[in-house]
Amino acid sequence: MSVVVEGARKVYRARRGARVVALDGVDLAAKPGELLVVVGPSGSGKSTLLRAIAGLEPLDAGRVVIDDRDVTGVPAGRRDVALVFQEAALFPHLGVAANIGIGERARGTRRGDVESRVREVARTLDIEPLLSRMPGELSGGERQRVALARAMIRAPRVCLLDEPLASVDTELRLRMRGEIRAVQRSLGVPMVHVTHDQAEAMAMADRVAVMAEGKVLQCDTPASVYARPATTAVARVFGPLPMNLLPAVDGVVTGVRPDRVRVHRSGSGRRATVVAVEPAGEECLVTVDDLLARLPWADAPQVGEHVVVTWRPEDEHHFDAATGARR
Repeated sequence: MSVVVEGARKVYRARRGARVVALDGVDLAAKPGELLVVVGPSGSGKSTLLRAIAGLEPLDAGRVVIDDRDVTGVPAGRRDVALVFQEAALFPHLGVAANIGIGERARGTRRGDVESRVREVARTLDIEPLLSRMPGELSGGERQRVALARAMIRAPRVCLLDEPLASVDTELRLRMRGEIRAVQRSLGVPMVHVTHDQAEAMAMADRVAVMAEGKVLQCDTPASVYARPATTAVARVFGPLPMNLLPAVDGVVTGVRPDRVRVHRSGSGRRATVVAVEPAGEECLVTVDDLLARLPWADAPQVGEHVVVTWRPEDEHHFDAATGARR
C-alpha cells in the first residue's frame, strides 16, 4: 500500500479578495510501510496536505492516489484512512474502551471481536489499565494514546497524524515516539506524520518532507536532508538549530551549522563580539555578531568578549545567491 499526491494545489480566499496558496503543486509519495514525516513552519501547508489526503479538504487541482486507486473525488468516509488530530476529541460520555471501539461497532463488527481488538490495541499502547475509565479522568498524554488506539484499531490502509504529540509533556513525548514507530511497523501501512518539531521528525522518520509556502522543498532521509540541504530555505528550517548563512560573496552564500562553529579567545580567523550566551544543558548557545555557535558549557565566553570564530572548510555548505539552490 502507498499514498501518492500529484500536483496538489489548494487556494483559499482571504478577506478583501486576497488569495492564500496553501498547496502549490505538491508532489509527494509515502511508500508501503513507510513513516513519512512532513515538517515545516506554521502556515507551510503541511496540515492542509494531510487533510487533502484524508478527503477533508477538496483540491483545486491535482490528485490523491491510495493503493493505486485514485481517491481524489472519494468522500473521506470511504477512503479507509485513519486520522489523529492534535486534540484527542474523545466522546466525554463514553468510557475509554467504548471510545476506542466506537468505529468498529458502527461498522457492524461483532461485539466479541470489538472487545478483543480493543484489548489488543490497548495492550500495544500500554493503556489497558485505562479501559474502564472516563475521558475526564485521563491526563493529556493518556487521552492522546486513546485517540491513537481508536485510529489504529481499524487497521486502516493509511494512518495520518496531525501534530499528535504537541500537547504531550517532554518525557511522554519521547516515549510515544517509539510507540508510534512500533505500532506503524506492526501495521505495515504507510503513515504520514505532520509536525513542526525538528527533533521529532529526525527521530521518527524513514523519510522527511520539508515544506514551506505550500511547496515540498526536499524529501529524503533525515540524515541526508540535514547533511545536504537542497536550498537555503531547507537549511534555515531543518535541524535542531537553523544553519548560519553568511552574506553572499561572488554570488555564493556560505552556510555552516552552529555545532561546527568554533569560538576562540585568540588566534587567526573571523573576529567578532559575543552578543548572548544561553544555557542548554551541558552545552550553550553563543551568539557572536550574526553567527550562532553551540559549544560545551565549559568553553562558554562572556557577553561582550571579543573572540575569534573559525570552522573547517569541509563543514561549509554553498548555495546560489540568486536561487538559493545548493551548489
